[in-house]
Amino acid sequence: MTIPETNDEMRRDLAAIDEVIAHGRYKDDWASLQQHRTPQWFEDAKFGIFIHWGVYSVPAFGSEWYSRNMYIQGSKEFEHHVATYGPQKEFGYKDFIPMFTAPRFDPDAWADLFTRTGARYVVPVAEHHDGFQMYRSRLSHWNAAEMGPKRDVLGELTQAFHERGLVNGASSHRVEHWWFMGHGKEFDSDIHEPLRRGDFYWPAMPEPDHMDQHSTPAPTAEFLEDWLLRCCEIVDEYRPKVLYFDWWILHEAVQPYLKKFAAYYYDRADEWGEEVTICYKQDSFMFGTATPDIERGQLADAKPYHWQTDTAIALNSWCYTEHNEYRPAAEILQDLVDIVSKNGNLLLNVGPKADGTFGEEDLAVLTAIGDWLRVNGEAIYGSKPWKRFGEGPTQIIEGQFSDGVKKHFTSRDVRYTVNGGNLYAIALRPAADGVYRFERLKEGDAEHNADFHGLIRDIHMLGVGSGAGEALEWTRDGTALEVHAPVVAGDAPVIFRIAIA
Repeated sequence: MTIPETNDEMRRDLAAIDEVIAHGRYKDDWASLQQHRTPQWFEDAKFGIFIHWGVYSVPAFGSEWYSRNMYIQGSKEFEHHVATYGPQKEFGYKDFIPMFTAPRFDPDAWADLFTRTGARYVVPVAEHHDGFQMYRSRLSHWNAAEMGPKRDVLGELTQAFHERGLVNGASSHRVEHWWFMGHGKEFDSDIHEPLRRGDFYWPAMPEPDHMDQHSTPAPTAEFLEDWLLRCCEIVDEYRPKVLYFDWWILHEAVQPYLKKFAAYYYDRADEWGEEVTICYKQDSFMFGTATPDIERGQLADAKPYHWQTDTAIALNSWCYTEHNEYRPAAEILQDLVDIVSKNGNLLLNVGPKADGTFGEEDLAVLTAIGDWLRVNGEAIYGSKPWKRFGEGPTQIIEGQFSDGVKKHFTSRDVRYTVNGGNLYAIALRPAADGVYRFERLKEGDAEHNADFHGLIRDIHMLGVGSGAGEALEWTRDGTALEVHAPVVAGDAPVIFRIAIA
């Protein structure tokens, strides 16, 4: 299999990137990129869907890191692979590709599902760490349009999203491919030298002991130029309005190429007349140049800047596996409300099966979220944080990888948003007796540290008479606003629309 681009062609394409930046508003330095603003549509959207689907969905074992772990001797994936498919030198990761035919993949059905779920934007993984592109590419033959399903998955999904008014995004996890397949060189497997640019497993470098900004061996210029071209190809061919990166772009060797990509992307968006954003983790971007993202975690307090959480329906994996540990829809909705009240978005991942269908557990969660948002969306979409994000006894653990910690919210855990002429008080769990107390909304004045001095016209519970039936009974004194409402079953948040006179 030949390398798709010669060195001369790469130089030409890299020069074209430089030309766009030279004529554009944004330059490849942080000072220039500080001009960028988070799109209003993104701040208003609040809820998006992430999709991890690829060759790793075929073994459906462990997680989407199967391609790395199956080459780590002694790992559960290594042992499973040998027992199920044979030795790695005879059946390697590449041999899953012909099995990834996706006979039941229907982009229109996916787009319909995400619309019913209430998502406003969708971010399919365009290329994961395994190096298999889920889109048509001129930079590598190892892509879904030429192999496996032999369909331009990202292109077909993008078209389906546009037809339904969903904002299209894409994610690239390519940079981690520098070391992702490196363990395969440690024993007799199908990953061995010589590897060249354009090969599926290239470069398969040793995995760093500590994956920080200074890890060695550092990515080479050849690899990073290829990375930049792949990212810009996604931008040019599919025009995503959100581009999501995984964490390892923070490496010092990546930074010059990262700034160049951001300038190119923002300049191209200017040409299209579109507002776009990049979602990043940790401090891989200069603050204020893109949207910070917290993987599988939240913030303890509201922030003056917009941010995003990305998490998954399954706690153990981003892709479908036969042993996924699923989170209840009510818990995800509680997190959504908490995140939105603190000026954030929730990007919720779902992992389709290899054949292109969704598991019953995933569908149940997505359906429940969609049903809830149809009733309660006015407190979510387009809302703004209130002066206080909330109240209650349950503390949020701030930071990454905390979504597996059970929070055990109560009806006293309340979050606030505002939209139009209404203040929304959201109890994260229903009260067993239908009585809700909102201490932030007590009577008082500035001298007594009251948060709310407005005049309440009436209060309705969303979902009861479509929120437009008889107003609820309420009282207000120096301790709390107390509302008496119908008893609600289940654990999903309950929302009160408080109309201000």
